[in-house]
Amino acid sequence: MTADPSAVAAAHQVLTHLGVTVADLQAHPSAQAALPTVAEYLPRVLAAAGPGARRTYGTYWERMAATWPDRPLDGVAASDIEALKQLMMASAVSRRNSRNGRHAGEHVVAAARAFYTRAIADGLIDASASPAHRVAKPRRLPSTRRALTTHELEEINIEARTSGKDVILDALVLRLHTETACRRGGALALRLVDLDTINGLVRLTEKGATIRWQPITLDLAEHLYEHARARGAVLLTDALLRNRAGQPITSRRYDHLWKRLGERLPWVAVHGVSTHWLRHTTLTWVERHFGYGIARAYAGHTDSPGSSTTTYIKADLHDVANALSAMTGQPHPLARLIDRADRCSQASGAVSPTTK
Repeated sequence: MTADPSAVAAAHQVLTHLGVTVADLQAHPSAQAALPTVAEYLPRVLAAAGPGARRTYGTYWERMAATWPDRPLDGVAASDIEALKQLMMASAVSRRNSRNGRHAGEHVVAAARAFYTRAIADGLIDASASPAHRVAKPRRLPSTRRALTTHELEEINIEARTSGKDVILDALVLRLHTETACRRGGALALRLVDLDTINGLVRLTEKGATIRWQPITLDLAEHLYEHARARGAVLLTDALLRNRAGQPITSRRYDHLWKRLGERLPWVAVHGVSTHWLRHTTLTWVERHFGYGIARAYAGHTDSPGSSTTTYIKADLHDVANALSAMTGQPHPLARLIDRADRCSQASGAVSPTTK
């Protein structure tokens, strides 16, 4: 809407009479609401973030608030965030699979962008004023993860079953991840209600709150049910995986497991083998023997963005069950009987990632 020229002229006369310019009005503190400081705004960002974002970015958000506690949101420059990125990269803990702090630097920028994206959404600053979005992320290097060989996977399973204080739990965890290719979060979220022992299925809740039913062998389904019941799971909402004291396991269980395996199998520690390597192993096998579409469904990537071709490359639960059946050598209730013999014959002689 265009202002009335006569009104504009009248306003200028008033300002001239008062000895005030437009710049004076814009610069005066009372002319605009004061922006919150980084420290003041942090609780709002934390409250609006999901569990995954808090876990990934929380440390970096707190570091931002500690570094610039009294600076308003528009008082942080792109060079300040760049300096924090360099500092965090230089002070990152060195591990066997470290990449000179690149991951820390990437997380600093991603956390700052998430922080300022919230400020933009709240109308506190303009999108063009975000300093975080003017800082480049370190280029992500190709992953060093790979599919494990049959011998390597067998070594890992043997050590898990013959060492440690809870070999039953460790063996179940490794088998669950090998059969389903699920992530740690998906396994930790499993409840008694998520287990279908009749149809050989588990309901996985993973990244982005995605939910899918994933086939498992009837043998594993029965062992998971017996494990949960024997360790105190009664209500349908009770956790499925539990320690010897009957408490639901946490991510610390995985940390201890791989630390122990790394101590007994030096190559595990040298290469930084983790649970995600099991996902790589299973999905690589499925892709090699059943194709990209079924591997994509097996991984739970059916809704992920990709080229237009992926619109037509789709697989259903029965296709995933076929792949599982061929991989494990065990029949599955949801595998298509017509396809099962063909698929098993195609996969005969192939190296399976599962260990019986």
